[in-house]
Amino acid sequence: MDYQAIIDKYYPEDNALRHILLVHSRSVADKALAIAGQHPELEFDRRFIEEAAMLHDIGIVRCNAPGIQCFGSEPYICHGHIGAGMLLAEGFPRHARVCERHTGAGITREQILVKHLPLPMHDFLPETPEEKLICYADKFFSKSHLDHEKSLEEAETSLAKFGEEGLQRFRTWEQMFRIVPDEEDA
Repeated sequence: MDYQAIIDKYYPEDNALRHILLVHSRSVADKALAIAGQHPELEFDRRFIEEAAMLHDIGIVRCNAPGIQCFGSEPYICHGHIGAGMLLAEGFPRHARVCERHTGAGITREQILVKHLPLPMHDFLPETPEEKLICYADKFFSKSHLDHEKSLEEAETSLAKFGEEGLQRFRTWEQMFRIVPDEEDA
């Protein structure tokens, strides 16, 4: 899989949106890979993590979010589902799952129903360790403030706006992916 070729296909112009996608995705990939490196016991597929993290937001190109240079027609909440469709068309179903499951800390069928979200009526929850890790790492980076990594508290505050259930999933991942400082760093 050549993730850069896929990005180049859907983002051929060297413009602000491509820059936002590349910088944000690289930040998420680097954080996810750093965490994976601290947890050999979880036996992460590091190559897949890099590929999927670089492609997790591929669908934003078709969404309407002018604040981050997205001038498509679809609601932004749909970017993961849209990206999944794009990657399925490219022949990458495993990567597509990361796209559709990374929004918030995952989206449940119940949330779709109650909030009338324009998504298919099923759960979009990260299930594999790699899906959970990329979703977790993504919560530390915004596409509107590319030069800032959120603190744990800032990430939790952002998630809390969408309900307790997602915040609790995120906190579970925090325990799973906790990075223990070296003794000399302590």
